[in-house]
Amino acid sequence: MKAVQLTGFGVENLQVSNIDKPSPKRGEVLVRIKAVSLNYLDTILVNGSFYKDLSFPYTPASDGAGIVEAIGEDITRWKVGDRVAIQYVQNWTKGNIDRISNQVRVAWQTPGVLADYVCIPEHGLVRAPQNLGFEEIATLPIAALTAWHALVNQANLRIGQTVLIQGTGGVSLFALQIAKAAGAMVIATTSTSEKAERLKSLGADEVINYTEYPAWHENVLSLTNGEGVDIALDIAGSDTIAKSLLSVKENGFVGTAGFISGADLPLNIHDHKINMSFIRIQGLAVGSAESFTALNRAIEINNIHPVIDKVFPMDEVQQAYIRLEQGKHVGKIVISLE
Repeated sequence: MKAVQLTGFGVENLQVSNIDKPSPKRGEVLVRIKAVSLNYLDTILVNGSFYKDLSFPYTPASDGAGIVEAIGEDITRWKVGDRVAIQYVQNWTKGNIDRISNQVRVAWQTPGVLADYVCIPEHGLVRAPQNLGFEEIATLPIAALTAWHALVNQANLRIGQTVLIQGTGGVSLFALQIAKAAGAMVIATTSTSEKAERLKSLGADEVINYTEYPAWHENVLSLTNGEGVDIALDIAGSDTIAKSLLSVKENGFVGTAGFISGADLPLNIHDHKINMSFIRIQGLAVGSAESFTALNRAIEINNIHPVIDKVFPMDEVQQAYIRLEQGKHVGKIVISLE
């Protein structure tokens, strides 16, 4: 079978290879992968800036979707032909995460899914939404589930609230779609007029160009009659977290879901009104399989379709990673294995 293999740190070391097809052991399911989507995590794993202990050759990518090809002994939940998505945090089946359930993440503690076939534990899969194709399903495991866990499970999103999102990446666009389906107002920030128009076409009520308005938190306050938003999802980290805090109202929720501008958080309890405004700051990184199933029901009921920037064939894997690194995408970048 074909699989993408990383032979050393760096996108230039990604190559398509022929390797042995795996066989499912007891409790495992063999999945024929149809599509994979990329996340910021995938780029920093490949370039070596995040985790130095990868064993080469390494199969990358965490997000995948496909069809059950075969099942091992003692499998009761799945049958051949089922359409499935990969659960990124494999052992997080339900409830709050703990030390045990947080130990196994796909393409970090296990090989990735950028291969024709992968073996996954029975509990590490979820049933795919029936209204989506495989390229769309592949975008869900990290970005969509992070947005769902943030808004629904942690921030307790309600009809009539206002949500602030940043940019046009996967988590932000899924948050936009989920918030609009829930009856919320959405304010978005972005860097170009072209991306601003795209955000409006996807349902954003207001868009702020942060290159034109560096103090964009003041615009957020102006758009909310000086009160601030109920919920802010912070994607960039170092460069934006302070303004995100200044953008929320009393008892507001700020979810930190990324660090593309850096991981240091330059905060001041007094200047950013953390205590006096009773602001909640919540770290975010995907959700449980139980939440993934709930997300997929919502996707079906509301007929939500993920925003896909571009689909690459497997043999253009390097180009796919480069496009993600360039940051010019709107939505998810997908690699098709069809």
